[in-house]
Amino acid sequence: MKLTIMTLFKETIDAMLECSIVGRARKNNCISIESVDIRAFSNNKHLQVDDYPYGGGAGMLMMAQPIYDCYQFIKERSSAQTMRVIYVTPQGKVWNQAMAEEFSKEEELVILCGHYEGVDQRVIDEIVTDEISIGDYVLTGGELAALVMTDSIVRLIPGVLGKKESFEEESFSDGLLEYPQYTRPAVFRDRKVPDVLLSGNHQKIEAYRREQSIINTFHKRPELLREAHLNERERHFINEYFYEDTKKYCKKEQDML
Repeated sequence: MKLTIMTLFKETIDAMLECSIVGRARKNNCISIESVDIRAFSNNKHLQVDDYPYGGGAGMLMMAQPIYDCYQFIKERSSAQTMRVIYVTPQGKVWNQAMAEEFSKEEELVILCGHYEGVDQRVIDEIVTDEISIGDYVLTGGELAALVMTDSIVRLIPGVLGKKESFEEESFSDGLLEYPQYTRPAVFRDRKVPDVLLSGNHQKIEAYRREQSIINTFHKRPELLREAHLNERERHFINEYFYEDTKKYCKKEQDML
């Protein structure tokens, strides 16, 4: 995969791309990631990339021309037949694990980081294929959100994490939150690691972890259980284990799990 981030703050992006799993993935050639400075494509002698919005209003708006020319520069160097362009915006679909998995299968991606009060709509209409948000709040720019999405995409690319199981058992991979995990020592402040995890019985451990994932999800994110991959026995377990809590939740939500 090749991933390119269009930004006004190239130094910020580049510094983070050198770190941790993403940096290692680049070094091992699992993925090609680079940032491109939008300001370098300004046709203004002062390298201006923003201007006042037509119709008035507070703040400045990123101009269409530098962004479009930056995109054309990226496109001309691309060998991909199709290229999805993500615009990071609070108005977009909220990012989730399923979307990360979808984008991790793309041959080439471009992420556009907005700034100021946003981006001229005309360039969005011209080049953007996907508008995405990482949550219902506003940031000063798209760089942090772009890095969040990049990290969640890169770790799903084969060879990045090593074992496939590393991400298959994580939160949201099957619609549930991850089970609690423990490491040494076996006892910490009089709290013991559950005996089943020390038993060596992998079948019992797997069953225990699945049960704990369901319990964890019910307590922390019960709405996820509606779409989770649960069999009839597991749904019966929820209604039995959380009988009173389930009634309260379903009554509140006007919906059955």
